[in-house]
Amino acid sequence: MGGGRSLHTRMCICIFAHMDAFQALADPTRRQVIAALRRGERQVNDIVEELDIHQSGVSRHLRILLQSGFVSVRPEGQLRLYSLRPQPFREMDAWLAGYLELWEGRLQRFGAALEAKTHARAKKDRKRSET
Repeated sequence: MGGGRSLHTRMCICIFAHMDAFQALADPTRRQVIAALRRGERQVNDIVEELDIHQSGVSRHLRILLQSGFVSVRPEGQLRLYSLRPQPFREMDAWLAGYLELWEGRLQRFGAALEAKTHARAKKDRKRSET
């Protein structure tokens, strides 16, 4: 039973770590900031102009994305240039892949059961029409 608790504890830690990532991405404005950064390294004012959000709001969202690891910042003179970090997105993708496999398997089994039921019904209907 000790091994089960250890596994459960590790799973909870993994889920909580990803929940923080999901919470960081849950805000639609942060997703807009990420979309703006997909086009490459940007300074705050570029994002402000593109999203039509006050500079303080963009800075706050960038700080949250920076703390959650989705964004990095590179100082260049007085400018701060922000860019996306690929690693957190890869980690989320890997974590979600397990659930995708689970649901794809379930959907395939459901589709096979539905197809079998449809064929059985068609066969039953043909027998009725023959009599």
